[in-house]
Amino acid sequence: MGARLETAVEPVIDVPVQYVTFMLGGELFAIGILHVKEIIEYGELTEVPTMPEAIRGVINLRGSVVPVVDLSARFGRKRTDVSRRTCIVIVEVESDERKYDLGVVVDAVSEVLEMAPADIEPAPRFGTGVRADFIAGIGKVNGRFAIILSVNDVLSLDDLATAGERTEMSAAAEVPQPDSVPHN
Repeated sequence: MGARLETAVEPVIDVPVQYVTFMLGGELFAIGILHVKEIIEYGELTEVPTMPEAIRGVINLRGSVVPVVDLSARFGRKRTDVSRRTCIVIVEVESDERKYDLGVVVDAVSEVLEMAPADIEPAPRFGTGVRADFIAGIGKVNGRFAIILSVNDVLSLDDLATAGERTEMSAAAEVPQPDSVPHN
């Protein structure tokens, strides 16, 4: 006698997620609010020699040294011009099962908003000016598109260190070498 197996189908719940949106080079970006610890005014940074181009410097945040990443430089663009609205978003990043704080320089923080998963499209493979692996998706916000960043990928310490090594190697490659052809 065939027993009938019934399975309960759970309804898919389209729960909106909160994002902090910000401007960078005239484009709207977003990061999940659960990554954001605080937003502070852009202030005095201490530059550290031989750091990758994308590392703007470090700040002292209540006794802790926090590296500050220039997101524009991280995307291969020119560094962010500091203005009255420039701020640093302190985010918590997870890498190799460790959590650490990083500051991110942005032109201006816009707002906190909710986006339902149905309003988020997959990351395009090209055309955004940002590496595809840095993008978690594209969200529609008030008739505009916001590039939702994958914080752990954009701010990976390993990737930032590797980028710094590439910068050092390309700078060394630009150093004029003595003429290696023997002259008679």
